[in-house]
Amino acid sequence: MSEFTIVTEQAVLAALGKVQEPELHKDLVTLNMIRDLRIDGDQVSFTVVLTTPACPLRGRIENEARSAVQALPGVSSVTVKLDANVPSDGRARGLLQLPIRNAVAIASGKGGVGKSTVAVNMAVVLAQSGARVGLLDADIYGPNVPTMMGLDRLPPVQGEKLLPGEAFGVKLMSIGFMVKPNQPLIWRGPMLHSAIRQFLTDVDWGELDYLIVDLPPGTGDAALSLAQSLPLSGGVIVTLPQQVSLEDARRGLEMFRQLDVPIFGVVENMSYLDLPDGSRLDIFGTGGGERLAQQAGVPFLGAIPMDPAVREGGDLGQPVTISKPKSPVAIALSEITENIAARISVAAVQQSNFIPINIIG
Repeated sequence: MSEFTIVTEQAVLAALGKVQEPELHKDLVTLNMIRDLRIDGDQVSFTVVLTTPACPLRGRIENEARSAVQALPGVSSVTVKLDANVPSDGRARGLLQLPIRNAVAIASGKGGVGKSTVAVNMAVVLAQSGARVGLLDADIYGPNVPTMMGLDRLPPVQGEKLLPGEAFGVKLMSIGFMVKPNQPLIWRGPMLHSAIRQFLTDVDWGELDYLIVDLPPGTGDAALSLAQSLPLSGGVIVTLPQQVSLEDARRGLEMFRQLDVPIFGVVENMSYLDLPDGSRLDIFGTGGGERLAQQAGVPFLGAIPMDPAVREGGDLGQPVTISKPKSPVAIALSEITENIAARISVAAVQQSNFIPINIIG
C-alpha cells in the first residue's frame, strides 16, 4: 500500500534516469540536470536545469519528468520547477576576453529580405525567455536596429566604456547611435574592422548568454572583421523563397563555410501571405528556403509569413513578438528562435563536453 511506502532519493533519481533530454539524447540524471531534489513524505519536488531558457521542448521535459516520479509507489504529488544554465560554446574569445557564452551571426546574401527583423525578434524572444542577451548591429551602412528597437541614444557614459542601450531586456549597440540621421558612412575595410572591434571591446556588455549579431547584407568586409574579432558559435542565413534571393543566400552560406563558422541553418522570410478568404498567396514563390537548406546540407529552421504588423512594429520601435505575440508571424519567429537556441545548446555541449550544473537553494 502506498501509505507504507517510503520514497527515497535513489528511487526518484532512478525514475528520472529514464527521462531523456530530447535534443542531447541523454537522460536528465546523467546530464546533471536535476537539482534541489527534496522529499517530504509523499511529496517530491525538484528543479530541472535546462541548457537554454528558450528550450522548445521544455513542456515535454517537464511533463515526462513529473510523470516518471508520479508513477513511483508512495508519491502523491510532484512539483517540478524549471531553471536554465546556458552553456558556453567553449570558444575562446581571443584577446577580447569577452564574457559572452555564445555569439550568433544573422546574415543574408542581399538586402531587403528581413534579416534585421529576424535578428531583432530573435534577441527579444531570447530575452523574454529569461536569457541575458546582447544585440550588435554590425550593419554599418544600414543601421536600422535602433529604430526597430525604439531607441535613439545611448545611456550617459559612466566609466571608461560605453553603456549599451537597452530595450525589452536586450542590450543594444549600433553605429546608428554615433552618426546623425541620414548621414552616409563611406568607409573602407580598415575603418569597418576598427568600428566592429570597438563595439566589442569598448562597450560594457556585461556577461551574456547570447550575443546576436546583425551582419550587413552580402559577403563583404564586415563579416570577415567580425569572424576575426569574435569567434562565432554559428551563423543563420535569411532568404526569400525566390530564386534570385536563394542564389545570393547561397553565397552568404558559403561565406560562413570559408570562415569556418558553423551554420545553424536557413530561415525563409516572407514565405506567404494569408488572405481573408483563408487561402495563401505565394508572392515570392514557395519552398525555396527549404530547397536551399537541403542542397547545402544544413537544417531548415522554419518559414515566416508576411504580415503588415512586422513593418508597423519595426517603424514604431515595437518588434512584432512584443506588439502582437499571438500573431502567426510572431509565433513563427518565436519557434524559429527556440529551434536555433536548441541547436546552439547542442553544439555547445558537443563542443565543450559541458555538463550543465546549477546549484539551487
